[in-house]
Amino acid sequence: MTLEEIFDQSSSSKLSTLNMAGASERTFIMVKPDGVQRGLVGDIIRRFEQRGYKLVALKMIQAPKALLESHYEEHKGKKFYEPLLTYIGSGPVVAMVWEGLNVISVGRKMLGATDPAKSEPGTIRGDYAIVTGRNIVHGSDSENAAKREIDLWFRPDEVSNWLHTAERWIYE
Repeated sequence: MTLEEIFDQSSSSKLSTLNMAGASERTFIMVKPDGVQRGLVGDIIRRFEQRGYKLVALKMIQAPKALLESHYEEHKGKKFYEPLLTYIGSGPVVAMVWEGLNVISVGRKMLGATDPAKSEPGTIRGDYAIVTGRNIVHGSDSENAAKREIDLWFRPDEVSNWLHTAERWIYE
C-alpha cells in the first residue's frame, strides 16, 4: 500500500467523525456599531479563524428595532434597555455564525468580560474596548441563547454547511 493510499484510507474513514466534531456547536457573534465604525470586523474574524473556528454565516445589517427588541428581550424593563437598543440601532452591525468544538464557551473567553475594565489583555474587549456601553461585540452565552439568536438573525438558507479543509488538522 502506498503512502497516498494509507492517507486516503485513514482520512476518509475519519471524515464524517471530523465533520461531526467540528460542527458540534454553533454560536452567534455580533460586531456592534462601535466595532464596525472602528474597522475591527476583519480583526475579529481573523481571531476566530486563527483559533480554528469556521464562519458559516455573515451579514452586515442596520438592525430594525423589532429585531433588537427580540434579541435583547431578557433585558426589557432594565434601565439600560432603551439606551442599548438605541446604541445597537445607531449603525450597521455584522452578524455572524461560527461553528466548532466548544465555540460558545471559548468564543466568550475570546471576547472577554462584558465590562472591558475586567477583560484580560489579548481578548477582543481587553484590547479594544474601554467602557461597558461600547464593548465592541456580543456573543451567545449558552446553547439555548445561540440557537435563539441564530434563528432570529438568519434564515436556514443563510447558514452554510461546509467542510473546511483544515478541520482534519484541528480536530484529529
